[in-house]
Amino acid sequence: MGLFIAERIRKWEFGNRIPAADKATLLDGQRVALAQPIAGKGLPKGTRLLKVYATTKQGPRRILYLLVVEGGDLFVLMYRDKNDPVGENMSPKNPAFNAALNKHLDALREDIVNNRIEEILLGA
Repeated sequence: MGLFIAERIRKWEFGNRIPAADKATLLDGQRVALAQPIAGKGLPKGTRLLKVYATTKQGPRRILYLLVVEGGDLFVLMYRDKNDPVGENMSPKNPAFNAALNKHLDALREDIVNNRIEEILLGA
């Protein structure tokens, strides 16, 4: 089981690199037992969306992971402030969330095909 992020999603959510404190938050949040499954349209077969609530020094965050059920790998799709239009309501009922989810799933698919995936490791 690994934690991964697509290059374009990393740039959209964090910039050129993920700050150490945010890496730690992402790694802490990857515990599936703490996550809340949510619905999503257009998901790749054999995957599930997991939403995690996190508290950071910068304030509350919402993390959205894509879980590959077989193998247990997680892909970071979003890392948002609770007050962001997407982060305040990560659910299919939020049009902003649906638009961001589609954009991020497309980027993930494309970056997987082009081998632009990074593993998130503490201290790396």
